[in-house]
Amino acid sequence: MGFGTQNAMVAILGGVVVGVVLFVPIVALSYRRRGRLTVWGLLGWVAALIYFVAIWSYTLLPLPDPESIRCVGHNLDPRTLLRDLRDARASGNPLRSAAFLQLALNVFLFVPLGFFARLLFGRGIFAATALGFVVSSLVEVTQLTGVWGIYPCAYRVFDVVDLATNTGGALLGSIVALVIPRRVWMRRPAAEVLQPHPVTRWRRLLAMVSDVLAPFLTAYVFGVAWRGFLLIIGEGELPDDGLVAWGDAVANTVTVLLIVGVIGATGRSIGDHAVELRYETGMPVFPARVLRILGGAGTFFGLGLIPQAGPILAFVFAVVAGVWSLVTVKGLPGTLMNADLRDAREAASPRAVSRA
Repeated sequence: MGFGTQNAMVAILGGVVVGVVLFVPIVALSYRRRGRLTVWGLLGWVAALIYFVAIWSYTLLPLPDPESIRCVGHNLDPRTLLRDLRDARASGNPLRSAAFLQLALNVFLFVPLGFFARLLFGRGIFAATALGFVVSSLVEVTQLTGVWGIYPCAYRVFDVVDLATNTGGALLGSIVALVIPRRVWMRRPAAEVLQPHPVTRWRRLLAMVSDVLAPFLTAYVFGVAWRGFLLIIGEGELPDDGLVAWGDAVANTVTVLLIVGVIGATGRSIGDHAVELRYETGMPVFPARVLRILGGAGTFFGLGLIPQAGPILAFVFAVVAGVWSLVTVKGLPGTLMNADLRDAREAASPRAVSRA
């Protein structure tokens, strides 16, 4: 597998992993900026994350062996750009000129950055160009400092021409994004975002996925941090299995506390908060919130803790809950509570004695 192919795989896999980690924040941000998240919007975020991981991998990877690096200088003369263009023109065929191709690749590398700055963040040409300059500067300084001191010297050239062409690429990408209709990328007015939107099965699915991902990732991060701590105190080796198992038990406890705590305090799950949903029921607060926990992630993670059969039972529950959400948009929690599923920005109806 060639170097380019390896970097492409790193970019794709890394972008997908980062997308999973940031899924809940992305969903919440989209609903607060635009009032909704479409399939195209979600794909746009994933593409942007893949792109940013690609920038990192193509500019810094592979990290060399410190013993094998060769220190290089830097180029601070912006006139190099003009000389490269002049030499490419003099060659008679710029497409065969290595200098011209290097310049073109530096421009094209940052075109997506300007495009995403407008499409996902609603920023104009000036902001996109400034972002291109900042990101390119960060890359160049990272190379100049030997990855911020990890290496004794720079093993890749710091080049002001790269800085200029990268910035120009971001500018070009922002201009290209003008072909996208304004209503797609422009941030919606606050009054429009705050208006209630229809509760759809897609929206309910986003809430369910968020309810599972947020506690799972929280427990996973805790488990990784705990193992890292044990490796440090164990000088590279994990101690007895008892301490590892204790950490896993604490991580599982954190998961349960997160689910119970959020619903118990607010009556809404993490996913409900992310996509601005709430249940309205005539039941008293306490039993309604207990049923909200049991009808969703609480039961899913609780079943997963059962030895041996736990994962299978959790999977079966997830299938049942998913199918039931297709039958009725209010899903299993709404059925258990005999509740209506509404947009959280909608005023409470007279029927609602409590908000669960």
